[in-house]
Amino acid sequence: MKFVFAFISGLLISATALAQEVAPDVMVKSVTNEVLDIVRKDKDIQSGNTKKAIDLVESKVLPNFNFTRMTQLAMARDWRQASAVQQKTLTEEFHTLLVRTYAKALTEYKNQTVEYKPFSLKAGETDVRVRTEIKQAGAGKNIELDYWLEKSATGWKVYDIEVGGISIVTNYRDSFASEVRNNGIDGLIKLLQTKNKSGDTAPVKK
Repeated sequence: MKFVFAFISGLLISATALAQEVAPDVMVKSVTNEVLDIVRKDKDIQSGNTKKAIDLVESKVLPNFNFTRMTQLAMARDWRQASAVQQKTLTEEFHTLLVRTYAKALTEYKNQTVEYKPFSLKAGETDVRVRTEIKQAGAGKNIELDYWLEKSATGWKVYDIEVGGISIVTNYRDSFASEVRNNGIDGLIKLLQTKNKSGDTAPVKK
């Protein structure tokens, strides 16, 4: 299950040459394939070099994910309780947590393949889902992996991912809400900071 993050981590190249007129499914496919090709050839990442995997994630993901909206979705109504400074810190810490998770998954790559489902972009659409499926080697169960993207002034940005129909971002919602109820916004910030400093990528517990 954790391996699916390897595909998430490779989304959308940072070069501005990939202009917003490029269809979102084309970008997902081309850059996912590029990143997986890098991983296939990089023995350090395959051997568990997390730092190198993090560098790859940062160079490919950061400019193309809307981490502010991802954090807002995970926080739900509690987002409005946070000050501008707290919102900025929460976004930074959630970004770090997700990048570490993606990077760890890259080191677990075992030659899985991706099937890209049919996609149609309707005129004027600004919020779309790109559907893919992870093909496991041998008798492993295939995994549905869908990307939700929105069109911004700078191109298509990923704001959520669904694994087997479950949103990765909103999957944090209950645990975040519980922490805010018990310890406030600052308590959640402290919890995320502690996890990131320790390198822990396990889900935040309720």
